[in-house]
Amino acid sequence: MDIAAYALMFGSAFLAATVFPAQSELVLIGFLAAGEHSVLWMLVVASVGNVLGSVVNYYLGLGIQSFRHKRWFPANDQQLDRARAFYHRWGRWSLLLAWTPVIGDPLTVIAGVMREPLWSFLILVTISKVSRYLALTAITLGVV
Repeated sequence: MDIAAYALMFGSAFLAATVFPAQSELVLIGFLAAGEHSVLWMLVVASVGNVLGSVVNYYLGLGIQSFRHKRWFPANDQQLDRARAFYHRWGRWSLLLAWTPVIGDPLTVIAGVMREPLWSFLILVTISKVSRYLALTAITLGVV
């Protein structure tokens, strides 16, 4: 077992789920295309890393309100109100879109702001993230 490869997969998946720009999909495709590592373990490692990265966002959301009037804060009150309105409209089910580029990471932060229960957050985000990696794996391996 190549621990470095799995560590790279975990790290890229973790970072990709946080507010830092990163691409875990390309790393996964590369490892799958090389065919030197267990497909199952790559899926597990990528999924766990990506979900844990989203949990970091969730906890950032829990504590973000105390900083919202700081000059360096990345969102103004109007943007926060819009995000809250979106979350109130679609609720926890919007977390099924946590896999999507651009809106997925902010959704996981907003879930923390909105005090979504951690258990439902974990279930929905896990479904979202694992489904994306499963689809990507099926496409890469030519199963679909």
